[in-house]
Amino acid sequence: MKTIFQHIKGDKTIWAIVAILAIFSFMPVYSASTNLVYVVGSGSTFGYLVKHMVLLIMGFAIIYGVHKIPYRYFSGGSVLMIPVVIVLLVFTLAQGTIIGGANASRWIRIPFVGIGFQTSTLAGLVLMVYVARYLARNKEKAIIFKESLWQLWLPVAVILILILPANFSTTAIIFTMILMLVFIGGYPIKYISFILGVGIVALSFFVLIAKVFPDAMPNRVQTWQSRIESFSQEGGKEAYQVEKAKIAIATGGPIGLGPGKSVQKNFLPQSSSDFIYAIIVEEFGLLGGFVIVFIYFLLLFRIFVVIRKTTTIFATLLVVGVGCPIIFQATINMAVATNLFPVTGQTLPLISSGGTSIWMTCFALGMILSVSASKEETEEDILDDNPLDILHETID
Repeated sequence: MKTIFQHIKGDKTIWAIVAILAIFSFMPVYSASTNLVYVVGSGSTFGYLVKHMVLLIMGFAIIYGVHKIPYRYFSGGSVLMIPVVIVLLVFTLAQGTIIGGANASRWIRIPFVGIGFQTSTLAGLVLMVYVARYLARNKEKAIIFKESLWQLWLPVAVILILILPANFSTTAIIFTMILMLVFIGGYPIKYISFILGVGIVALSFFVLIAKVFPDAMPNRVQTWQSRIESFSQEGGKEAYQVEKAKIAIATGGPIGLGPGKSVQKNFLPQSSSDFIYAIIVEEFGLLGGFVIVFIYFLLLFRIFVVIRKTTTIFATLLVVGVGCPIIFQATINMAVATNLFPVTGQTLPLISSGGTSIWMTCFALGMILSVSASKEETEEDILDDNPLDILHETID
């Protein structure tokens, strides 16, 4: 055990938080999976638990591997990954798989493994690193808006346009996080306002096209519309899910019904993923719910501690760019379960079942730990890295 800890670098509190969330997730995932077994008639509860454990073990392997990589390599690596991500998103739109009889064009199936991979999650992570790189490289320069349109916003726009048809909530979250990051990175506010306006116009145009040609993107805009309407009024599938989540939270009371004793897990279609927070509160009570909120708040605090100790602008923006979306996603998931936000389909990081979400969250945490474990570096060391040099070093 002592030998293992010698190889673990970076913020030890973040390591502990990740371990606590992962271990805690076993019980609610095992409990909520009964919905898939007895209602849907798929697999076994023990099978779902083992699958979740394997995904988490792979996630910890990702954290360990990534945190050993000097964070300066992520700068050039993001440039190399942008075209790869674009190709994957195009392939996803063209070859999106079918899950549970429904169109799920946000997923592709990994060959020989049988696991679905959500490419938009990878795209969001790559974009955040790419934006951090651009802002760090231009921190001491006067931003020329026309140049930034090509260097910064064109890759952002292409990727978001490819994500939007299948996954509006992820597109909105990524766009919001990018706007937050460029604001923190010193990008002029007047340009940010212009980009925000363009984004709103582009979304409106997309909705209009989808309404005029409904066969091009079946059910997507209707799904968004139904979720918003369900949030503001009764009725609909989403309202049913939220209603059951509210019942679960109300039933839980102060200390909960006890581990594995949830009733509403049998009625919530997404009890092990999107609405797992409601199951947690039902089984562990408001006390358990507040503990989960506190743990995510503690993770946010440790992220700020890492930021305070960074020695380069890129490191600061990198930690903000990949760390804040984790907390933002957790907040949205819990807000949906408590009917404070429309249904979005966002999972609870490190607790909900699902491979891609766990892996990308672990990748982001690995980058944060890489920054916290790094020795002092200069901005020139980071930003002078040529992406091709990184590729050559990897091959060698």
